[in-house]
Amino acid sequence: MIKLTDSAVERIRSLKSKLNDDTKLLRLFVEPGGCSGFEYGMSFDAEKDGDTKMESNGVTLLVDAASLQYLDGCVVNFDDGLTGKGFDIFNPNATHTCGCGKSFS
Repeated sequence: MIKLTDSAVERIRSLKSKLNDDTKLLRLFVEPGGCSGFEYGMSFDAEKDGDTKMESNGVTLLVDAASLQYLDGCVVNFDDGLTGKGFDIFNPNATHTCGCGKSFS
């Protein structure tokens, strides 16, 4: 299960409202990259075969089978603080994260 904080939900709904396409859902994924091996990704996308569909805090999420093993148990937050805006992902499955916090292993 993936948990979205209230601030993440607010930002996701704001971004989705600009799409004008109710068929797209939030996709969270992991892809090779970064200095630690994997990077997080987010996009609005249509459901595909093999996706796991789940709901968190009123938002429907899509996760592909390969990414689910890395993302299960994550908490997604949106930070609008002084150090910059952006989504933060707390991942209890990560054994190592890089200094910038953008990639993990």
